[in-house]
Amino acid sequence: MEARIRTLGPARFHSPLTSPVSDGVCVPESIVRVDGDIEPCTTWEVAGPRERLYFEPSKLRAAVVTCGGLCPGLNNVLRSLFLHLHHLYGVSELLGVRYGFSGLDPDTDQPPIPLTRQSVGRIHRLGGTVLGTSRGPVAPERMLATLRRLEVGAIFCVGGDGTMRGAHELSQAARAAGYPLAVVGIPKTIDNDIQHVTRSFGFRTAVEAAREVLDSAHNEATSTRNGVSIVRVMGREAGFLAAETALASQDANFVLVPEVPFELEGPRGFLAELEKRLQIAGHAVVVVAEGAGQEHVGHARAEKDASGNRVLGDVGAFLKTRIQAHLKSLGLPFALRYLDPSYSIRSRPANCEDAILCDQLARRAADAALAGKTDLVVASVHDVFVHLPLESVTGRKRQLDPEGEPWRSVLASTGQAVRFRAD
Repeated sequence: MEARIRTLGPARFHSPLTSPVSDGVCVPESIVRVDGDIEPCTTWEVAGPRERLYFEPSKLRAAVVTCGGLCPGLNNVLRSLFLHLHHLYGVSELLGVRYGFSGLDPDTDQPPIPLTRQSVGRIHRLGGTVLGTSRGPVAPERMLATLRRLEVGAIFCVGGDGTMRGAHELSQAARAAGYPLAVVGIPKTIDNDIQHVTRSFGFRTAVEAAREVLDSAHNEATSTRNGVSIVRVMGREAGFLAAETALASQDANFVLVPEVPFELEGPRGFLAELEKRLQIAGHAVVVVAEGAGQEHVGHARAEKDASGNRVLGDVGAFLKTRIQAHLKSLGLPFALRYLDPSYSIRSRPANCEDAILCDQLARRAADAALAGKTDLVVASVHDVFVHLPLESVTGRKRQLDPEGEPWRSVLASTGQAVRFRAD
């Protein structure tokens, strides 16, 4: 089954780009498969420039918005998107929406600003986003009202799961109102947990930065008697960052992720295994994803943040307290360090690998919008750039497979037990 991508209408204008991709070209299912949740034989439409365009480039006004938490590469996407639209298509104007979806509220005091060659010139060297960002939704009808007033024909939404939901709702509102608006998503999340998307930009930079922290944590732990270092990394519902950081470093002794529940107490629990590790090696390094072990933090929080995410307890601080109490009860001398580098990781500039991915995603997003495609996200799926329906990437997160190769690699690298159990 082919996942169909909606278009605004007939493409009437000739594209200035050569080597176009046919709309009939889809990725063979032998290369890309859905992860067993919708249709085992779904194929995705290949991304890239089309021979015919829906919009006349010189008359198109486009907009771009960055939403949610910071992530390495946001400014790279903005710069590449502007340059591709401007230099290759001759698009007249790209507006930068300020502070996330709130910048599309008709009552905002921060209206969109035109991007120029001068304003995007060096932004790829900077972390963060020059447009600003925010969390939380704005009613799609209100966003559409702003876009109609500004005569915007295409909008690029850069963000994670919540942003993709908002983009999908905006696309539906435009369709219901009969307004021809191309809505194209560009996936962004350090957690790397967007459904079907093999790698989102910013992830490799985060792994590189987290590994540097882990190296320091290892030095701290090995420099003291019974030294224990805990490093908490991002990963609300998925342990990809924790796992790959551990594999990149090869100095982690325990990795705790949301997909693999663990027990603290008992002869085969985490605390007992940590004790054994200290007896054998005299130090231990623990990497924990922020969403791991929430059942142990003390209370299940029902409240949600502005993006609709469940508010998490601080599992790193919790582990620090429990490990301290356990080692004190044994009468062991020890030194315990807790490092949480989350904000320093997410706000840094993109590394080379992510910078290239940002450029590739931005250019293919521009190609999709000019061709009049809408309600889609441009994504890298097993190293192939494809169009995914926005609805297909919302509502469920991609997770680490506890039986898969990456997690087996973690177990081999750390030597930790397959499960920390009470009995």
